[in-house]
Amino acid sequence: MRFDSLETFLKDGQDAWAKGPIALIFAEDLTEIPSTLRHHLSLGFKSVILFGPESMEIPKAVEMKIHRVTYNTRAPDMLTNAVNALIKAAPNTWMYYCFNAEYLFYPFCETRSVLDMLTFHTEERRFGMLTYVVDLYAGDLEDCPSAVSLEDAHLDRSGYYALGRAGVDGPKERQLDFFGGLRWRFEEHMPAARRRIDRIAIFKSQKGLELREDHTFNIEEYNTYSCPWHHNITAAIGSFRTAKALKSNSGSAFDIHSFRWHNSIEFEWHSQQLLDLGLMEPGQWF
Repeated sequence: MRFDSLETFLKDGQDAWAKGPIALIFAEDLTEIPSTLRHHLSLGFKSVILFGPESMEIPKAVEMKIHRVTYNTRAPDMLTNAVNALIKAAPNTWMYYCFNAEYLFYPFCETRSVLDMLTFHTEERRFGMLTYVVDLYAGDLEDCPSAVSLEDAHLDRSGYYALGRAGVDGPKERQLDFFGGLRWRFEEHMPAARRRIDRIAIFKSQKGLELREDHTFNIEEYNTYSCPWHHNITAAIGSFRTAKALKSNSGSAFDIHSFRWHNSIEFEWHSQQLLDLGLMEPGQWF
C-alpha cells in the first residue's frame, strides 16, 4: 500500500503496525532497494515499511508485500522524526530500522525467524538489542565504482574495538562505544560524531521512548549491551552505507582507490561467519 506522506501514513496506516515486529527501511538513494526489501521480508517481519522518494522503482511482486511511504530522507532529523512518530503511534511494538543497502543478520537467522529471536529476548526482559553496523564494500572499485556489490562484498575480519561510554559521573554502566571497519580505517574522512558502529536498531516501543540522532535512546537501559547477569543476543547489520558515502563524496572519492587491505575477507552472507568473527553473539539462545 502507498502513502503520500508520513502524516497520511500515521493517519491511515494503522494496519502496518497492528502486529510486530515491523521493519522501517529508509531509502537515502536508489541503491539496492529491492534486495534490501527482499532480505528483510525473508526474516519474517510482520510488516516492512519503506520510506523514500516517489522515484523509487520496486518490482511489483515485492511492492505488493510492503507499505511504501513517500518521505524526504535527505531532510535534517528525518530518521528520528519518523521513528519517534511511529513509537508514539505504536507503543509496545518491536521495531527495527535501517537504511537501503543494509542487511540484518542475527544468530541462526537462516533457520529462525525474527519473531522467534525477539520472543526469547523478551523472555529475558530485554527491550533493546545492540547491533553492530559491519561495513561491506566491493572488492574491486574499478568494476564497482559505487563500492556496492552483493556478488563481490567484502568486510574487515579484525580492527574492531570498544571504549567505555562517558557519562556525567564516569563511564556509563553496561554501555560501550564501538569502532572499526571503514569508519576507523578512513576516519580522517568521517566526522567524529559518526565514527561509532553501534546502533540500537531493534527495540520495543513504549510511551515516552525517543530515539536520538546518535542512535541511542533517552531511556538508558535501552542502550546497554546486556543485562547485569549474563550476555544477551546481539545482532549485526551488513552495510554498504559508509562505502557508498566515501566513494560519492568529493572530499574522499578521489583519495580512495580500494577498500581492501590485508584483513579484508569475502562476505559469505551467513550469520555463522559473523558469529565466528565475534561481530554478534547468541547469548543464552542456542
